[in-house]
Amino acid sequence: MSLLLSPFEIKGLTLRNRVVMSPMCMHMAAEDGFVTDWHRVHYGARAQGQAGLIFPETLAVHQDARIGQGDLGIWSDAHVHGLRALTDLLHSFGAKVGAQIGHAGRNADLPGIVRIAPSAIPFSAESPVPRAVAIEEIPELVKSFGRAARRAREAGFDVLEIHTAHGYLLNEFLSPLANIRTDAYGGDAAGRYRIVREIIDEVKLEWGDRPLFVRISSTDYAEGGNTPESFLEYGRWMKEQGVDLIDCSSGGIKMVKVETYPGYQVPAAELLRKKLGIATSGVGLIQTGRQAEEILQNGRADLIFVGRQMLRDPFWVRSAADDLREYIDTPKSYTRYGAVWLDTKKAA
Repeated sequence: MSLLLSPFEIKGLTLRNRVVMSPMCMHMAAEDGFVTDWHRVHYGARAQGQAGLIFPETLAVHQDARIGQGDLGIWSDAHVHGLRALTDLLHSFGAKVGAQIGHAGRNADLPGIVRIAPSAIPFSAESPVPRAVAIEEIPELVKSFGRAARRAREAGFDVLEIHTAHGYLLNEFLSPLANIRTDAYGGDAAGRYRIVREIIDEVKLEWGDRPLFVRISSTDYAEGGNTPESFLEYGRWMKEQGVDLIDCSSGGIKMVKVETYPGYQVPAAELLRKKLGIATSGVGLIQTGRQAEEILQNGRADLIFVGRQMLRDPFWVRSAADDLREYIDTPKSYTRYGAVWLDTKKAA
C-alpha cells in the first residue's frame, strides 16, 4: 500500500490514512460563532470521503479574535455542545478531528472592534492601525488559549493545533516585520517567541499528553522577515516544549504577490523534518495522489494537508487512490451491494 493511504500513528492516535483536510475559513457559523447544519454537511461529506483527519476552520479564542464574521468560536463554554455534536458525527464516519485555535490580531475583519497586534503597525497602507497589546494584557491572552484547549478536549477533538501563521496575532509576534516591541515580548527571536512559548505551556496544561500541532508561516516573503531557516530555531523550541508536528504554511505578514506552484511550501516542511527530527506536514497546491505520495516517499513530510482540492472534491482521497491505482473501502451505501441491501430492507 502507498504511504498516503496507510495508517499513521501519533501520540497513540491512529489516523486511517495520511490525508488531512486543511483548516479553511468558511464564514458559515451562526451569530456568536456557533456550529450550524452547514458545518455538519460540509465536514461530514469529507469524513464520508475518507479523509483521515479533518480540521474545521480556525476556532477563535475571543469574540474579537475571529478572522471574519461567520467564523466559528471556542471562546465560550456554550460553544462546546455544538462542537461536540460535530466531532461525534465525524467520528461516526471514521475520521479523526482537529481543532485549530487562534486569534486574528490586526487582521480581524469585524465591524466595531479595536484590532490588536504586538506593535501598532498596520498590515498595509490601507489597513487600520492596530493597538499594541499592553504587557499586562498578555497573561489573559495566554489564558484564553488555555481555556480554548480545555473546551476542545471537552468537545472531543483528537488533535489540537495552535495557529501561528498567515499574518494573524501569533505570526505577528514571531515576525520582526510586525513586532518591534522593546519589552520581554520583542527584540530578538527568543523575545518574539516568548508569547508562543507561554501559550504552548498553558495549552499543554489543559490539553494533556494528546497530539499537539503548530501551524507556521515558514516565510514572510519579504526582506527582513522570517525564512524557513528562522524556524530551525523556533521549531527546535517547539519540539523541546512537546509539539508533535509543525504544519508548514507561509505568508500573510506583508501584502506581497507569492509565486505559487504545486508543492511550493513543501521544501520548508522537508527542511524542518530533516534538520530537527520533528514530524511535519506538507501543504500548498498538493493536487494529485502521485504528487502527495512523492512527498511522503522521499521523506519530505509526514502528513499531507489538502485544502482547495478537497473543497472541489469531497472524495479527494478516492481520487488520489485512483491516481495511485489502489483500492480503498467505499461506504456500503454507495456500492451496488449497499443499494441491494437498502432495497431488501425496504421490501421487509
